[in-house]
Amino acid sequence: MQKKKTKKILGVTPNVFFMGLTSLLTDISSELIFTLVPLFLSDVLGVSSTIIGLVGGLSDSMDSLFRIFSGWFSDKIGKRKLLATLGYTISTIAKPFYAAGQQLGAVLGVRLGTV
Repeated sequence: MQKKKTKKILGVTPNVFFMGLTSLLTDISSELIFTLVPLFLSDVLGVSSTIIGLVGGLSDSMDSLFRIFSGWFSDKIGKRKLLATLGYTISTIAKPFYAAGQQLGAVLGVRLGTV
């Protein structure tokens, strides 16, 4: 019995190629938005630099904790593609809600949801 050959895109399987492309586009959109969050907080909402630092620290902490938990959970259930798709989907859906954030709590919630 012969093994079915999978077509490759730029030398990698389609799953790897499209997951990498998705990761690239998500990272670009995240970096574009995350660099503007401190400016939005200070100029539009009038928040102090201490609170801006707190928002950044909380989001970085949440990101680290979530990576630990999601890695453990991924190993436990073994469905990495499903979890990666779910993570990218949640991040993509949450980003437009930055525009609706007119209070610190809303911006913080969206920022924590897009880690």
